[in-house]
Amino acid sequence: MTSDSVSSTMRVPTTMRAAVLRGVKDLVLEERPVPTPGPREVLIQVRAVGVCGSDVHYYQHGRIGDFVVNAPLVLGHEASGVVVACGPDVTRHSPGQRVSLEPGVPCFTCTQCRLGRYNLCPAMRFFATPPIDGAFCEYVVLHEEFAHAVPDTLSDDAAALLEPLSVGVWSARKARIAPGTRVLITGAGPIGLVALQTARAFGASEVVVTDVRPHRLALARELGATATVDVSTTSLAEAGVEADVLIECSGHPPAIGGAIRRVGRAGRVVLVGMGGDEIPLPLAHVQGYEIEVTGTFRYANTWPAAIALAASGQVDLDRLVSHHFGLADSERSLTAAVEDATTIKPVVRPQE
Repeated sequence: MTSDSVSSTMRVPTTMRAAVLRGVKDLVLEERPVPTPGPREVLIQVRAVGVCGSDVHYYQHGRIGDFVVNAPLVLGHEASGVVVACGPDVTRHSPGQRVSLEPGVPCFTCTQCRLGRYNLCPAMRFFATPPIDGAFCEYVVLHEEFAHAVPDTLSDDAAALLEPLSVGVWSARKARIAPGTRVLITGAGPIGLVALQTARAFGASEVVVTDVRPHRLALARELGATATVDVSTTSLAEAGVEADVLIECSGHPPAIGGAIRRVGRAGRVVLVGMGGDEIPLPLAHVQGYEIEVTGTFRYANTWPAAIALAASGQVDLDRLVSHHFGLADSERSLTAAVEDATTIKPVVRPQE
């Protein structure tokens, strides 16, 4: 057992600490009751939570599109932990099992769920999406089907970051990346960096990554990019980039049109980054080259593949972690990127 392993005889307290967003840039530490698991739910002691751009956006603006923080909200949806108690009818887990949390629980019965597209369930309850609380706290409950057992070779941080890795897996599947595929990834933030590693694991022969920050491009090269382009100084056309697939992770509308123009005939464009409601689309190129353009919304059925990629070493999630914070310093985790330009992925450890 690694140092991240936990005894199955842990004592569960009646109250816990939670970092609660009460309004724009207003995050406080509160004492709350430890939740009680219901039927087929497990109680999980949270060990690590990655900070996502959506968490930062809720903190800074109090909303993302139609999702508005109208009541106190616990942020955090990239989480790992250990099962400490089980509700009635649980069969998949027992106390002591280390798990990665898939943070969205669908209704299981709607048309999208029955077709296997549960990420599109209109009744999805997703951590840290108003009004559903997230994991910046010491304990959470989750349906047992969405608490995924992880091997002890994965750190708590890596187990938490299986959530963004799932975005990479979903994007690679949507792009139909296969051996020999040439891939362009715009944006070398955490999602771009997991998309890069996933593309290589899926067999991409070339993966070009763009950004405007040299330290992120350097990390992309370290993690397997065959080439990088600093688009603040060199255009993709000047760099001679040609791709079969574009995975757009920057969310920067002005950059998207130029990137799509580098995709060849019968290529695929997968839009992952969220930067605005509308983007300029080079329609003549899309139509003339019969390019498929698709969006992504979270993921479905990705955790087994993500666990396998991380456990095998094909994807290095620990390398993305740039900062650690205890629960009392959760607010600092949300401002880390402003205070330190080299920030990649802050992680909150609620037990500290």
